[in-house]
Amino acid sequence: MPPERFPPDDPREWLSRARSNLIQALLERPDVYLEDLCFQAQQAVEKALKALLPRIREVVQLSDYAVEARYPGVGEPVTWQEYHDAVVLAGEAVSWVEENL
Repeated sequence: MPPERFPPDDPREWLSRARSNLIQALLERPDVYLEDLCFQAQQAVEKALKALLPRIREVVQLSDYAVEARYPGVGEPVTWQEYHDAVVLAGEAVSWVEENL
């Protein structure tokens, strides 16, 4: 069942989207690039932090702080350990926002 929808400016909608990205990041499959899963983890953190913005009343360009973009053919492939670390950190960040919102 899809998560409950909230208005776009409601922090709960950002958290729902963050959880959705985190779930996608955890869907490790042999035919999916780890870079793509790490991107989903990064998106989870970014959206969780955006849920806090109305509360702290700061405008932050979160994309500027994102993990280095991994475009095809740029850089080395992500290792399984790097992927695992990204998902663990993303989960911790989303949980922290949930607890502090």
